[in-house]
Amino acid sequence: MKLGEIAARLACAVEGDANLEITGLAAIEEAKPGELTFLADQKYRPTLETTRASAVIAGKEALPSRLAGLRSANPRFDFARAIEIFHPAPHFAAGIHPSAVVAKSAKVGAGSHIGPHCFVDENVEIGRDAVLHSFVAIYRDVRIGDDFFAHSGVSVREGCRIGNRVLIQNGVVVGSDGFGFEKQANGRWYKIRQAGIVVVEDDVEIQANSAIDRATIGETRIGRGTKIDNLVQVGHSCKIGEDTLLCGQAGLAGTTRIGNRCTLAGQTASAGHLTIGDGAVLTARTAVANDVPPGAIYSGEPGFDNLAWRKSVAVFSRLPELQKQVRTLREEVAALKAKQS
Repeated sequence: MKLGEIAARLACAVEGDANLEITGLAAIEEAKPGELTFLADQKYRPTLETTRASAVIAGKEALPSRLAGLRSANPRFDFARAIEIFHPAPHFAAGIHPSAVVAKSAKVGAGSHIGPHCFVDENVEIGRDAVLHSFVAIYRDVRIGDDFFAHSGVSVREGCRIGNRVLIQNGVVVGSDGFGFEKQANGRWYKIRQAGIVVVEDDVEIQANSAIDRATIGETRIGRGTKIDNLVQVGHSCKIGEDTLLCGQAGLAGTTRIGNRCTLAGQTASAGHLTIGDGAVLTARTAVANDVPPGAIYSGEPGFDNLAWRKSVAVFSRLPELQKQVRTLREEVAALKAKQS
């Protein structure tokens, strides 16, 4: 594809030969002649001098004369769009595979693909152009919007609601039972019936092997545009706002409330029945047991203000030295008091 054609589709300005033939995409350090790369992180700027790429998507940086360029206000975003040009999503033909089991009362929208060994239970409604790849189980009374995509091994449990353009990766369970048990007088655990549902709003992606528990009563809700990484646990009755990121191995205890546009980095954890305000950030491996204010950045276990945490960590490595100094001072004070007495 000509560089000029790519520029037109990305709405970028061309710098250099618009007729340059681009054969593929690659990272700046790995690119070969004929390939297009991008520069978004300034630490890679020296690599412009050594990259073998033929063209680069860049901002305002000066480019070596041997490199053609596409000028972009957001090089990383436009490179992501370029990937879609060279690697379009696979197409799945409409129809139901002979090995799939679809209940007579189920309604499947036009253009949908139900793949091998899928199961669609009674009274399910699925919108237009859905794809159930293979071995996908949709329990009874589920409602799913348009352009749904479920990869192999996905389960959506009874009664759950899923919006439009939702993408669910392999092994995800939506609507599994919440972890609810009550101890009886004899010391044994009594299972609390998990009678609620999960509501997943539009444009959500849930990545591999994550679990979204149904509410005990009412609903667990995942807000519009939220993205959930691999191996994330969302406990029963949680409410997650819009455009929030939950990164790998994050864990939310039941009834956690998370606002809009929050980021919970890898292995973060929250106790139940707390609120994390809009725009808050929990850095990796942070654990919080109390509410987090809107816009705050928390770190550590237990989590507290990131700036204070960084100061504390800086001191931590010096604790043995400080302890020795305190011991010496105590001995000197004790000796001085003894001398004065």
